[in-house]
Amino acid sequence: MREKNKVKIHDISISISEKMPTYPGDPGVRVEPMLEIAHGATANVSRISFGTHTGTHIDPPAHFIRGGKTIDQLDLTVLYGPARVIDFTRVKRAITARDLERAKLHTRAVRILFKTRNSKLWQRPGFQTDFVAFSADAAEWLVARGVKLIGIDYLSAELMHASEPRAHRVLLGAGVVIVEGLNLKNIAPGNYTLACLPLKIKNGDGAPARAILIQ
Repeated sequence: MREKNKVKIHDISISISEKMPTYPGDPGVRVEPMLEIAHGATANVSRISFGTHTGTHIDPPAHFIRGGKTIDQLDLTVLYGPARVIDFTRVKRAITARDLERAKLHTRAVRILFKTRNSKLWQRPGFQTDFVAFSADAAEWLVARGVKLIGIDYLSAELMHASEPRAHRVLLGAGVVIVEGLNLKNIAPGNYTLACLPLKIKNGDGAPARAILIQ
């Protein structure tokens, strides 16, 4: 007999692997087997190496703000709770304040995940530079409306080749948590419960996270 009110869990994380794209200048991923059952060991044990902003990850204020909260200091209540996924797949490059106004985001949602054309970029090999990200005025718009967490479906919330990381500084300077590297390709716009917990790295400027949406 089928359970009533059974929840559905959507994994919106990117798998960490040596072939995954990484932001230019960031360390690549290395997975090195140290012990292998196939070679006579009693257990499989590997050593992994990657940057703090690898794959699906969280930017705490300390990523761009001197003296800002580090990854282990984040308020966990921000990383779990009601969230809204919004469709911005028609945006070609920058999400602006005007785009946000046009979307009529008359919502009190404090966690907003932006589904863009970026989610299709994960199917391409290597890092893609033409991803959608936020303008500085969009960041200011979100801060002014009390948003506490935003998510984007590629490796940065900042436009590639931006002269200064203004969107990051506006958001992180206001204490807004940024989740980058989501995969929202198969997620319909709507309301969900978000759970997104990063590795607890002491004094970390960021950390990979396993992000899920509960429906």
